[in-house]
Amino acid sequence: MKSSRVYLSIGSNIGDRESNIAQAISALEVSEKNYNLDSASFYLTEPLYNPNQEFFINTVVGLDTYLKPFEFLDHIQDIELMLGRKRSLKKNMPRTIDIDILVHGSAVMETEELIIPHPGLINRKFVLIPFDEIATDFKIPHINLTVNELLGRCPDRAMVKLYELELSLIHISEPTRLLSIAVSGVGVKK
Repeated sequence: MKSSRVYLSIGSNIGDRESNIAQAISALEVSEKNYNLDSASFYLTEPLYNPNQEFFINTVVGLDTYLKPFEFLDHIQDIELMLGRKRSLKKNMPRTIDIDILVHGSAVMETEELIIPHPGLINRKFVLIPFDEIATDFKIPHINLTVNELLGRCPDRAMVKLYELELSLIHISEPTRLLSIAVSGVGVKK
């Protein structure tokens, strides 16, 4: 079975933003269909189009998956639902969790449900800065520029700054053991 490298943008601006993102990353990581996950640092970002809401915390995650683009879309929408995301017809509203597919292998597609590569990625510093952290030389299909080249050309002037998480412990209880995971402000690398 052939796998594809997928890059995702993950953001949150409602509730415990750090925990929402960490739980989304964990849910992606535990799936049998995903492996080789890398995560950028977390970044504090101002909302782009609707300033009357809390600042976001954003990151970018790369992983390999056996899921095809629409199967993967279903997968991330299930994770969003599990984490309390309410589907709204209004765009740019506050959200518990938002997971967007930036790139799915070499796929280029445009349907009503899914556009790959993500059409907003070239104009969003909050996507390009963490993306550049984990895949600076990755060439975006159809656009044929690297992430770093896109970042250099990005017109977005919104504030994006490294988010420093407080050191904390998350305990995950399993039937036979207790696993402690230290969370720091530099992202999750595997």
